[in-house]
Amino acid sequence: MFKTRLLSGILLVIIALITLIMGGPVLFVTVAAISMIGLRELYQVFHVENKPLGMAGYVFGLLYYALLLVKAIGTLPGELTYWCIMLFMSFLICLMAVMVFAYPKYHPSQVMAVFFGFFYVAVMLSYIYQIRLLPGGVFTVWLVFICAWGCDTCAYCVGMLIGRHKMAPVLSPKKSVEGGIGGIAGAALIGALYALAINHWGGAGVSAVEFAVIGGIGGAISQIGDLAASAIKRNYNIKDYGRLIPGHGGILDRFDSVIFTAPIIYYLAMLL
Repeated sequence: MFKTRLLSGILLVIIALITLIMGGPVLFVTVAAISMIGLRELYQVFHVENKPLGMAGYVFGLLYYALLLVKAIGTLPGELTYWCIMLFMSFLICLMAVMVFAYPKYHPSQVMAVFFGFFYVAVMLSYIYQIRLLPGGVFTVWLVFICAWGCDTCAYCVGMLIGRHKMAPVLSPKKSVEGGIGGIAGAALIGALYALAINHWGGAGVSAVEFAVIGGIGGAISQIGDLAASAIKRNYNIKDYGRLIPGHGGILDRFDSVIFTAPIIYYLAMLL
């Protein structure tokens, strides 16, 4: 199992390297595909993945990415925000129409799950692509994974060494407060070191302090994302969201912390 997990992890890093460095259409297609797979994994939890409700989620997820693409190309009239709000309202109306005309086939909780999943997976993961479009995005986008995966690794190591107090004893008994703090500190440190590295070898001209702040905040948020995904699984008695990635589970099992980190990094980068 360890060997399988390690090889899968190496493959994921290679894919991330290729897509993030290339950016553009390659990154767009990759993020959109990951989002659709993740959306299907979540919809399977609520048993709507092959039903009209789920199909509506896929369609509007693709429409959302189409808006991002048109905006990136520069042919979208008006502000992207207005188009997104219109899309979100149309999606909700569509879901309610499906529930009404198929009544009583769907429970309101399923409708809410489909609407929630659209934002939780498709919209939040799209910020990986949106960060890459920012000035200096070729450097900033790596903070998403530094915060998420770096924090996870540091939290695990610190927790194994000195972890004593449980962070969420019922939800995740193995996670400790000490590990959580170590993960945040580790993500901040890696962020600062990363800034120094890209300044030296890449001529990025970024602030190590700002990257440390982004790393620390992103690391804290990534832990919430990890626990949130675990909470959904516990409530529905499932071990993994899928089996796409050997040794890791599904897309949502591997990208649970990235989902929360990506939008936070985007807005922190915009502010700082």
